[in-house]
Amino acid sequence: MKQLILKPGREKSLARRHPWIFSGALARVQGDPGSGDIVAVRSNGGEFLAWAAYSPASQIRARVWSWDERERIGCDFLHARLLQAAAARERLLSAEVGDARRLVHGESDGLPGVIVDRYGDVVVLQLLSAGAERWRDELTECVRELTGCACVYERSDADVRELEGLPARSGVLHGALPTAGVQISEHGIRYGVDVVHGHKTGFYLDQRDNRKRVGELARDRDVLNCFCYTGGFTLNALAGGAKSVLSVDSSDGALALAQDNLRRNALDAGRAEWLEADVFKHLRTLRDQGKSFDLIVLDPPKFAPTAAFAEKAARGYKDINLLALKLLRSGGLLASFSCSGGVPADLFQKILAGAALDAGVQASIVGHFSAAADHPVLLSFPEGDYLKGLLLRCS
Repeated sequence: MKQLILKPGREKSLARRHPWIFSGALARVQGDPGSGDIVAVRSNGGEFLAWAAYSPASQIRARVWSWDERERIGCDFLHARLLQAAAARERLLSAEVGDARRLVHGESDGLPGVIVDRYGDVVVLQLLSAGAERWRDELTECVRELTGCACVYERSDADVRELEGLPARSGVLHGALPTAGVQISEHGIRYGVDVVHGHKTGFYLDQRDNRKRVGELARDRDVLNCFCYTGGFTLNALAGGAKSVLSVDSSDGALALAQDNLRRNALDAGRAEWLEADVFKHLRTLRDQGKSFDLIVLDPPKFAPTAAFAEKAARGYKDINLLALKLLRSGGLLASFSCSGGVPADLFQKILAGAALDAGVQASIVGHFSAAADHPVLLSFPEGDYLKGLLLRCS
Protein backbone atom coordinates (compact mmCIF):
# COMPACT_ATOMS: atom_id res chain seq x y z
CA MET A 1 0.00 0.00 0.00
CA LYS A 2 1.18 3.53 -0.79
CA GLN A 3 1.25 5.37 2.48
CA LEU A 4 2.85 8.16 4.46
CA ILE A 5 4.00 7.56 8.01
CA LEU A 6 4.25 10.66 10.16
CA LYS A 7 6.85 11.48 12.76
CA PRO A 8 5.74 11.07 16.39
CA GLY A 9 3.42 13.89 17.44
CA ARG A 10 2.99 15.28 13.94
CA GLU A 11 -0.57 14.02 13.61
CA LYS A 12 -1.92 16.87 15.74
CA SER A 13 -2.76 19.19 12.82
CA LEU A 14 -4.59 16.36 11.07
CA ALA A 15 -6.53 15.69 14.25
CA ARG A 16 -7.71 19.31 13.97
CA ARG A 17 -8.70 18.57 10.35
CA HIS A 18 -6.08 20.75 8.70
CA PRO A 19 -5.84 19.34 5.15
CA TRP A 20 -2.12 19.89 4.45
CA ILE A 21 0.78 17.58 5.33
CA PHE A 22 4.21 19.19 5.05
CA SER A 23 7.38 17.35 4.11
CA GLY A 24 8.91 17.94 7.53
CA ALA A 25 6.13 15.93 9.18
CA LEU A 26 7.00 12.72 7.33
CA ALA A 27 9.00 9.91 8.90
CA ARG A 28 8.91 7.75 5.77
CA VAL A 29 7.09 7.11 2.50
CA GLN A 30 6.09 3.55 1.59
CA GLY A 31 5.08 2.07 -1.76
CA ASP A 32 6.82 4.59 -4.04
CA PRO A 33 3.80 6.85 -4.80
CA GLY A 34 3.92 9.10 -7.86
CA SER A 35 2.69 12.65 -8.31
CA GLY A 36 -1.03 12.87 -7.50
CA ASP A 37 -1.32 9.28 -6.29
CA ILE A 38 -3.66 8.46 -3.44
CA VAL A 39 -1.87 7.58 -0.23
CA ALA A 40 -3.01 6.51 3.21
CA VAL A 41 -1.67 8.82 5.90
CA ARG A 42 -0.87 7.12 9.22
CA SER A 43 0.44 8.14 12.59
CA ASN A 44 3.82 6.84 13.71
CA GLY A 45 1.94 4.14 15.57
CA GLY A 46 0.09 3.02 12.44
CA GLU A 47 -3.30 4.61 13.07
CA PHE A 48 -5.17 5.67 9.91
CA LEU A 49 -5.58 9.43 9.67
CA ALA A 50 -6.64 10.32 6.13
CA TRP A 51 -6.61 9.63 2.40
CA ALA A 52 -4.49 12.22 0.62
CA ALA A 53 -2.97 13.14 -2.75
CA TYR A 54 0.82 12.88 -2.84
CA SER A 55 3.01 15.65 -4.27
CA PRO A 56 6.71 14.74 -4.24
CA ALA A 57 7.86 18.14 -5.58
CA SER A 58 6.04 20.33 -3.08
CA GLN A 59 6.74 21.30 0.52
CA ILE A 60 3.05 20.52 0.98
CA ARG A 61 3.76 16.85 0.45
CA ALA A 62 0.13 15.72 0.57
CA ARG A 63 -3.37 17.23 0.62
CA VAL A 64 -6.25 15.43 2.26
CA TRP A 65 -9.12 14.11 0.17
CA SER A 66 -11.02 12.39 2.98
CA TRP A 67 -10.78 11.58 6.70
CA ASP A 68 -12.95 8.47 6.32
CA GLU A 69 -11.01 5.21 5.94
CA ARG A 70 -14.02 3.57 4.31
CA GLU A 71 -14.20 6.18 1.56
CA ARG A 72 -12.86 5.39 -1.92
CA ILE A 73 -11.41 8.26 -3.95
CA GLY A 74 -12.62 8.05 -7.53
CA CYS A 75 -15.21 9.38 -9.98
CA ASP A 76 -18.15 8.85 -7.63
CA PHE A 77 -16.31 10.66 -4.84
CA LEU A 78 -15.43 13.62 -7.08
CA HIS A 79 -18.94 13.87 -8.47
CA ALA A 80 -20.47 13.84 -4.99
CA ARG A 81 -18.12 16.57 -3.75
CA LEU A 82 -18.79 18.73 -6.81
CA LEU A 83 -22.55 18.28 -6.45
CA GLN A 84 -22.39 19.17 -2.76
CA ALA A 85 -20.36 22.31 -3.43
CA ALA A 86 -22.64 23.53 -6.22
CA ALA A 87 -25.77 22.86 -4.14
CA ALA A 88 -24.36 24.91 -1.27
CA ARG A 89 -24.05 27.93 -3.58
CA GLU A 90 -27.66 27.64 -4.65
CA ARG A 91 -28.71 28.00 -1.03
CA LEU A 92 -26.28 30.85 -0.35
CA LEU A 93 -26.66 33.04 -3.44
CA SER A 94 -29.92 34.42 -4.77
CA ALA A 95 -30.67 34.74 -8.48
CA GLU A 96 -30.36 38.54 -8.32
CA VAL A 97 -26.63 38.13 -7.62
CA GLY A 98 -26.20 37.30 -11.30
CA ASP A 99 -24.98 34.49 -13.50
CA ALA A 100 -21.38 34.23 -12.31
CA ARG A 101 -20.18 32.42 -9.20
CA ARG A 102 -17.53 30.16 -7.77
CA LEU A 103 -18.81 26.59 -7.69
CA VAL A 104 -15.79 24.96 -6.04
CA HIS A 105 -13.30 26.64 -3.71
CA GLY A 106 -10.53 24.10 -3.24
CA GLU A 107 -9.84 22.80 0.26
CA SER A 108 -12.89 24.55 1.70
CA ASP A 109 -15.09 22.34 -0.47
CA GLY A 110 -13.10 19.18 0.20
CA LEU A 111 -11.43 19.27 -3.22
CA PRO A 112 -7.84 20.48 -2.62
CA GLY A 113 -6.41 22.50 -5.48
CA VAL A 114 -9.65 22.47 -7.49
CA ILE A 115 -11.25 25.79 -8.49
CA VAL A 116 -14.42 25.91 -10.59
CA ASP A 117 -15.84 29.28 -11.64
CA ARG A 118 -18.99 29.72 -13.70
CA TYR A 119 -19.47 32.67 -16.06
CA GLY A 120 -22.89 32.21 -17.60
CA ASP A 121 -22.63 29.25 -19.95
CA VAL A 122 -18.82 29.01 -19.65
CA VAL A 123 -17.13 27.20 -16.79
CA VAL A 124 -13.46 27.76 -15.98
CA LEU A 125 -11.58 24.90 -14.33
CA GLN A 126 -8.34 25.62 -12.48
CA LEU A 127 -6.23 22.75 -11.11
CA LEU A 128 -3.54 23.88 -8.68
CA SER A 129 -2.28 20.69 -7.02
CA ALA A 130 -0.81 17.35 -8.05
CA GLY A 131 -3.91 15.55 -6.79
CA ALA A 132 -6.23 17.76 -8.81
CA GLU A 133 -4.06 17.27 -11.89
CA ARG A 134 -4.20 13.49 -11.44
CA TRP A 135 -8.01 13.60 -11.85
CA ARG A 136 -8.08 16.24 -14.57
CA ASP A 137 -10.10 14.26 -17.15
CA GLU A 138 -12.58 12.98 -14.58
CA LEU A 139 -13.08 16.44 -13.08
CA THR A 140 -13.68 17.91 -16.52
CA GLU A 141 -16.35 15.35 -17.28
CA CYS A 142 -17.98 15.76 -13.88
CA VAL A 143 -18.10 19.55 -14.26
CA ARG A 144 -19.58 19.24 -17.74
CA GLU A 145 -22.28 16.83 -16.57
CA LEU A 146 -23.08 18.82 -13.44
CA THR A 147 -23.41 22.24 -15.07
CA GLY A 148 -24.57 21.38 -18.58
CA CYS A 149 -22.42 24.26 -19.75
CA ALA A 150 -21.54 24.93 -23.38
CA CYS A 151 -17.82 25.28 -22.67
CA VAL A 152 -15.28 24.15 -20.07
CA TYR A 153 -12.09 26.18 -20.26
CA GLU A 154 -8.93 25.35 -18.30
CA ARG A 155 -6.85 28.06 -16.61
CA SER A 156 -4.28 25.94 -14.80
CA ASP A 157 -1.58 28.56 -15.30
CA ALA A 158 -1.09 29.95 -11.79
CA ASP A 159 2.44 30.20 -10.39
CA VAL A 160 1.61 27.79 -7.57
CA ARG A 161 1.67 24.89 -10.06
CA GLU A 162 5.42 25.31 -10.35
CA LEU A 163 5.71 24.46 -6.65
CA GLU A 164 3.83 21.25 -7.38
CA GLY A 165 6.22 20.38 -10.24
CA LEU A 166 3.44 20.87 -12.78
CA PRO A 167 3.56 22.72 -16.12
CA ALA A 168 1.12 25.49 -16.91
CA ARG A 169 -1.97 24.43 -18.86
CA SER A 170 -4.72 26.43 -20.49
CA GLY A 171 -7.23 25.90 -23.25
CA VAL A 172 -10.66 24.53 -24.11
CA LEU A 173 -11.50 21.17 -22.53
CA HIS A 174 -15.07 20.93 -23.81
CA GLY A 175 -17.13 22.82 -26.37
CA ALA A 176 -16.01 26.23 -27.59
CA LEU A 177 -15.84 29.75 -26.23
CA PRO A 178 -18.63 32.02 -27.53
CA THR A 179 -17.58 34.02 -30.58
CA ALA A 180 -19.05 37.18 -29.06
CA GLY A 181 -16.94 36.76 -25.91
CA VAL A 182 -17.90 35.85 -22.37
CA GLN A 183 -20.34 38.23 -20.70
CA ILE A 184 -21.88 38.13 -17.24
CA SER A 185 -24.27 40.12 -15.08
CA GLU A 186 -23.63 40.94 -11.42
CA HIS A 187 -26.11 42.91 -9.31
CA GLY A 188 -27.52 44.36 -12.52
CA ILE A 189 -24.17 45.44 -13.97
CA ARG A 190 -22.83 43.73 -17.09
CA TYR A 191 -19.19 42.79 -17.60
CA GLY A 192 -17.06 41.28 -20.30
CA VAL A 193 -14.78 38.56 -18.92
CA ASP A 194 -11.48 37.55 -20.49
CA VAL A 195 -11.24 33.92 -19.39
CA VAL A 196 -8.22 33.34 -21.65
CA HIS A 197 -5.87 36.08 -20.46
CA GLY A 198 -7.60 37.73 -17.50
CA HIS A 199 -6.43 37.62 -13.88
CA LYS A 200 -7.25 34.48 -11.89
CA THR A 201 -9.94 32.73 -13.96
CA GLY A 202 -10.91 35.95 -15.70
CA PHE A 203 -12.70 37.96 -13.01
CA TYR A 204 -12.52 38.72 -9.29
CA LEU A 205 -15.67 36.94 -8.16
CA ASP A 206 -14.55 37.18 -4.54
CA GLN A 207 -15.10 40.97 -4.55
CA ARG A 208 -18.76 40.76 -5.61
CA ASP A 209 -20.31 41.96 -2.35
CA ASN A 210 -17.59 44.55 -1.80
CA ARG A 211 -18.17 46.11 -5.23
CA LYS A 212 -21.85 46.49 -4.37
CA ARG A 213 -21.04 48.03 -0.99
CA VAL A 214 -18.67 50.59 -2.55
CA GLY A 215 -21.40 51.50 -5.02
CA GLU A 216 -23.80 52.16 -2.16
CA LEU A 217 -21.23 54.45 -0.51
CA ALA A 218 -20.32 56.41 -3.64
CA ARG A 219 -23.35 58.70 -4.06
CA ASP A 220 -22.35 62.35 -4.53
CA ARG A 221 -18.68 61.55 -3.85
CA ASP A 222 -15.51 62.09 -5.86
CA VAL A 223 -13.97 58.62 -6.08
CA LEU A 224 -10.43 57.38 -6.76
CA ASN A 225 -10.20 53.70 -7.76
CA CYS A 226 -6.63 52.40 -7.68
CA PHE A 227 -5.59 49.15 -9.38
CA CYS A 228 -8.96 49.33 -11.11
CA TYR A 229 -8.37 46.35 -13.45
CA THR A 230 -11.52 46.01 -15.60
CA GLY A 231 -13.51 48.59 -13.64
CA GLY A 232 -15.67 46.65 -11.22
CA PHE A 233 -15.52 49.17 -8.38
CA THR A 234 -15.69 52.03 -10.90
CA LEU A 235 -18.88 50.80 -12.54
CA ASN A 236 -20.56 50.26 -9.18
CA ALA A 237 -19.53 53.72 -8.01
CA LEU A 238 -20.93 55.32 -11.16
CA ALA A 239 -24.13 53.31 -10.93
CA GLY A 240 -24.37 54.37 -7.28
CA GLY A 241 -24.33 58.05 -8.19
CA ALA A 242 -20.70 59.10 -7.75
CA LYS A 243 -19.96 62.65 -8.90
CA SER A 244 -16.73 61.52 -10.53
CA VAL A 245 -14.46 58.47 -10.64
CA LEU A 246 -10.76 58.50 -11.51
CA SER A 247 -9.61 54.93 -12.26
CA VAL A 248 -5.91 54.07 -12.36
CA ASP A 249 -4.21 50.90 -13.56
CA SER A 250 -0.86 50.05 -15.16
CA SER A 251 -2.41 47.72 -17.78
CA ASP A 252 -3.69 49.29 -20.99
CA GLY A 253 -5.47 46.04 -21.84
CA ALA A 254 -7.39 46.05 -18.54
CA LEU A 255 -8.33 49.70 -19.03
CA ALA A 256 -9.60 48.99 -22.54
CA LEU A 257 -11.87 46.24 -21.21
CA ALA A 258 -12.97 48.53 -18.38
CA GLN A 259 -14.05 51.17 -20.87
CA ASP A 260 -15.86 48.49 -22.88
CA ASN A 261 -17.70 47.62 -19.67
CA LEU A 262 -18.61 51.28 -19.19
CA ARG A 263 -20.16 51.39 -22.67
CA ARG A 264 -21.83 48.02 -22.07
CA ASN A 265 -23.77 49.55 -19.18
CA ALA A 266 -24.54 52.92 -20.81
CA LEU A 267 -23.23 54.77 -17.77
CA ASP A 268 -22.31 58.45 -17.94
CA ALA A 269 -18.80 58.51 -19.45
CA GLY A 270 -18.47 62.16 -18.51
CA ARG A 271 -18.11 61.22 -14.84
CA ALA A 272 -15.36 58.66 -15.55
CA GLU A 273 -11.67 59.29 -16.13
CA TRP A 274 -9.23 56.48 -16.95
CA LEU A 275 -5.50 56.67 -16.47
CA GLU A 276 -2.74 54.20 -17.35
CA ALA A 277 -0.09 54.72 -14.68
CA ASP A 278 1.90 53.11 -11.88
CA VAL A 279 -0.34 53.54 -8.84
CA PHE A 280 2.54 54.02 -6.39
CA LYS A 281 3.96 56.86 -8.48
CA HIS A 282 0.64 58.43 -9.39
CA LEU A 283 -0.54 58.64 -5.79
CA ARG A 284 2.50 60.84 -5.18
CA THR A 285 1.67 62.90 -8.24
CA LEU A 286 -1.89 63.44 -7.02
CA ARG A 287 -0.53 64.47 -3.62
CA ASP A 288 1.87 66.94 -5.18
CA GLN A 289 -0.96 68.37 -7.29
CA GLY A 290 -3.08 68.95 -4.19
CA LYS A 291 -5.86 66.61 -5.35
CA SER A 292 -8.37 65.19 -2.87
CA PHE A 293 -11.22 62.67 -2.88
CA ASP A 294 -14.22 61.63 -0.79
CA LEU A 295 -13.82 57.87 -1.36
CA ILE A 296 -10.69 55.94 -2.31
CA VAL A 297 -10.51 52.24 -3.21
CA LEU A 298 -7.19 50.42 -2.90
CA ASP A 299 -7.41 46.89 -4.30
CA PRO A 300 -3.80 45.97 -5.18
CA PRO A 301 -2.55 42.65 -6.52
CA LYS A 302 -1.12 40.04 -4.17
CA PHE A 303 1.99 41.38 -2.40
CA ALA A 304 2.70 38.32 -0.22
CA PRO A 305 1.74 34.83 -1.41
CA THR A 306 3.19 33.34 1.80
CA ALA A 307 4.23 34.59 5.24
CA ALA A 308 7.86 34.70 4.05
CA PHE A 309 6.98 37.79 1.99
CA ALA A 310 5.00 39.53 4.75
CA GLU A 311 7.68 42.06 5.74
CA LYS A 312 8.20 43.27 2.19
CA ALA A 313 4.46 43.32 1.57
CA ALA A 314 3.89 45.37 4.72
CA ARG A 315 6.08 48.15 3.33
CA GLY A 316 4.10 48.20 0.09
CA TYR A 317 0.73 48.25 1.86
CA LYS A 318 1.83 51.01 4.22
CA ASP A 319 3.15 53.13 1.36
CA ILE A 320 -0.03 53.13 -0.71
CA ASN A 321 -2.34 53.50 2.28
CA LEU A 322 -0.34 56.40 3.72
CA LEU A 323 -0.54 58.22 0.41
CA ALA A 324 -4.25 57.47 0.01
CA LEU A 325 -5.02 58.74 3.51
CA LYS A 326 -3.31 62.02 2.67
CA LEU A 327 -5.57 62.39 -0.37
CA LEU A 328 -8.82 61.95 1.59
CA ARG A 329 -10.98 64.91 2.47
CA SER A 330 -12.20 65.26 6.04
CA GLY A 331 -14.91 62.68 6.61
CA GLY A 332 -13.73 60.70 3.59
CA LEU A 333 -13.75 56.92 3.27
CA LEU A 334 -10.92 54.53 2.40
CA ALA A 335 -11.81 51.01 1.26
CA SER A 336 -8.48 49.18 1.52
CA PHE A 337 -7.97 45.53 0.58
CA SER A 338 -5.33 42.84 0.80
CA CYS A 339 -5.57 39.54 -1.08
CA SER A 340 -2.21 38.36 0.29
CA GLY A 341 -2.55 35.07 2.14
CA GLY A 342 0.77 35.80 3.86
CA VAL A 343 -0.63 38.95 5.52
CA PRO A 344 -3.21 38.04 8.21
CA ALA A 345 -6.03 40.40 9.12
CA ASP A 346 -4.47 41.55 12.39
CA LEU A 347 -1.22 42.49 10.64
CA PHE A 348 -3.12 44.31 7.91
CA GLN A 349 -4.95 46.38 10.52
CA LYS A 350 -1.66 47.25 12.22
CA ILE A 351 -0.22 48.35 8.87
CA LEU A 352 -3.15 50.69 8.26
CA ALA A 353 -2.91 52.02 11.82
CA GLY A 354 0.74 52.87 11.19
CA ALA A 355 -0.13 54.52 7.88
CA ALA A 356 -2.81 56.67 9.53
CA LEU A 357 -0.39 57.73 12.27
CA ASP A 358 2.27 58.73 9.74
CA ALA A 359 -0.32 60.52 7.59
CA GLY A 360 -1.41 62.55 10.61
CA VAL A 361 -5.08 61.57 10.34
CA GLN A 362 -7.59 60.16 12.79
CA ALA A 363 -9.03 56.99 11.23
CA SER A 364 -11.81 54.75 12.48
CA ILE A 365 -12.89 51.32 11.24
CA VAL A 366 -16.51 51.56 10.10
CA GLY A 367 -16.67 48.32 8.16
CA HIS A 368 -14.92 45.07 7.27
CA PHE A 369 -14.67 43.38 3.89
CA SER A 370 -14.18 39.71 3.05
CA ALA A 371 -14.69 37.31 0.17
CA ALA A 372 -18.20 36.58 -1.06
CA ALA A 373 -20.17 33.63 0.31
CA ASP A 374 -19.21 31.35 -2.59
CA HIS A 375 -15.60 31.55 -1.31
CA PRO A 376 -16.05 29.79 2.07
CA VAL A 377 -13.23 29.38 4.58
CA LEU A 378 -12.91 26.21 6.65
CA LEU A 379 -12.40 27.01 10.31
CA SER A 380 -9.68 24.34 10.33
CA PHE A 381 -7.95 25.93 7.31
CA PRO A 382 -7.21 29.60 8.09
CA GLU A 383 -4.89 29.78 5.06
CA GLY A 384 -8.06 29.96 2.98
CA ASP A 385 -8.94 33.36 4.45
CA TYR A 386 -6.86 35.35 1.98
CA LEU A 387 -9.09 38.37 1.15
CA LYS A 388 -9.54 40.96 3.83
CA GLY A 389 -10.38 44.64 3.82
CA LEU A 390 -11.17 47.58 6.04
CA LEU A 391 -13.44 50.55 5.50
CA LEU A 392 -11.92 53.55 7.25
CA ARG A 393 -13.49 56.94 7.96
CA CYS A 394 -10.93 59.68 8.33
CA SER A 395 -11.00 63.07 10.02
